[in-house]
Amino acid sequence: MTGIDRIIAQALSEDIHTGDLTTQAVVHGKRPAVARLIAKEEMVLSGIDVAARVFSKLDPQIAFTAHFRDGDRVRTGEILADMSGDAASLLQGERVALNLLQRMCGVATLTCSYVESVKGTRARIVDTRKTTPGLRVLEKYSVRVGGGINHRTGLYDGILIKENHIAAAGGVTEAIRRARAYIPHTLKIEIETETLGQVQEALDAGAEIIMLDNMSVPEMCTAVGMVAGRALLEASGGVSLQTVRAIAETGVDIISVGALTHSARAMDISMLLEAV
Repeated sequence: MTGIDRIIAQALSEDIHTGDLTTQAVVHGKRPAVARLIAKEEMVLSGIDVAARVFSKLDPQIAFTAHFRDGDRVRTGEILADMSGDAASLLQGERVALNLLQRMCGVATLTCSYVESVKGTRARIVDTRKTTPGLRVLEKYSVRVGGGINHRTGLYDGILIKENHIAAAGGVTEAIRRARAYIPHTLKIEIETETLGQVQEALDAGAEIIMLDNMSVPEMCTAVGMVAGRALLEASGGVSLQTVRAIAETGVDIISVGALTHSARAMDISMLLEAV
């Protein structure tokens, strides 16, 4: 079972559990129906295949025809997909399919707004680990659909020395030294810095990526001049759609935005069903 299949199986089990009481009471026997997924606002589509998979997991006989692909810009009122099959199966899958689809579209749409805000600069918009527990694979996929780039997936696939690691190790230089001694040569070391002094120390210690944590725009400009291309610079902390352009114009290489996943609004999508 894939990670996406596990997410869907858990979500269906959570929702249906021992049975859909309302559908069992109201819908008697097999009854054919058609249904449509409709966009109620403009959005960047993400997760249409995930929604289709929810229904196929419940009932392989459901026919699902998508009219758009992930990454498409969808207008208000457009029909995202048509479905046909057993009414009970369509009703049981409705909420789980919508929950996942609305969440994924929200992440993709918000990411697209950030990416468009920094066009013409060198900065790339990346996500963080501030994801919904259990949904990280879907949310990080949606960041890519929206034009962003994934940071490390989890604790296991990248080195990012943060302020608490620095405190535990006894300083920036020692933390970098220990990381260098531990990891293979194929991995880069990123470290979080809060002052320009730490930026210089991290650069001297050989960090390949230096995070500028909650620094002001003037401080970031100074850091860009100090580093002069000898390491990648990542701006992080308090980034919003109102501030991201000014941050990008400092010359940093990366802007990490936790809001892409922890604050994305679920987009408005509905399912309308008709018995036939």
